[in-house]
Amino acid sequence: MYKAVRARMRALVCGMRAARRDAGMVTSEYAMGIVAAVAFAVVLYKVVTSGQVSAELQAIVKQALDARM
Repeated sequence: MYKAVRARMRALVCGMRAARRDAGMVTSEYAMGIVAAVAFAVVLYKVVTSGQVSAELQAIVKQALDARM
C-alpha cells in the first residue's frame, strides 16, 4: 500500500509541475496583451468622446440629476 500511495503522490506532483510550466504568459505575450488593451482603450475613448455619444451621455446624466427622489 505504501508503494501505491507513493506512486500516486509522485504522479500528482509531476502533473502539477507540468501544469505550472505552461500556466503563465511570457514577456512577449504580456507586451502584445498590453498593446491590444491600449488600442482598445483608445478606440473606446474616441467613441465616448465623439459628438453623438457625448451628447447622449450628457442627456443621461442630466436626466438622472433632474429626477425626483
